[in-house]
Amino acid sequence: MKNFQQNLLIALALGLCVLCAWQWYAQTQQRNQIQSLNQLVYEKSLAIRDYTNSIATLNHQISEMDTRITELKSTVKTNETILAGRTRELNQLRLTSESLTNQVVEYKDAVATLQTRLKEAYDGIRKQNESVQQLVAQRDEFVKKYNDEVKDRNDIVAKYNELAAQVQKLQGGSK
Repeated sequence: MKNFQQNLLIALALGLCVLCAWQWYAQTQQRNQIQSLNQLVYEKSLAIRDYTNSIATLNHQISEMDTRITELKSTVKTNETILAGRTRELNQLRLTSESLTNQVVEYKDAVATLQTRLKEAYDGIRKQNESVQQLVAQRDEFVKKYNDEVKDRNDIVAKYNELAAQVQKLQGGSK
């Protein structure tokens, strides 16, 4: 009987050691998983911060471009006013030329001068229109990039939320 009790005590001690070793191994595995998930959350947080900073930079660039477009539009309006003024001048000179038929040579010189000015004004307007079109194309491109970035960030946030839910589920399951 004494031998049986000693053998039973030894078997229980060995069983307890095996149980401790198995529990230690399981906890080590869980700690490794938690550590890898924490690292993943940290990396995702860094990525979100970087994306947020790039969005802020793009927003600043877009606002600068909008300001520049507004300036160009005001320049176009000014040029249209100048063009209207010059058109009025041309009409006035035509009326004057009809009344001053004796001064045909002077009339031709004045018309040539006005035509040169109008050509310069038309060239300036054409160049400004091209600039406005280029700026609009650039703005559209930035808006497209901005929308793509926002979509990417939304995808990252969705993945992050899924990971957070999984971590919480794992933490809830291990308790």
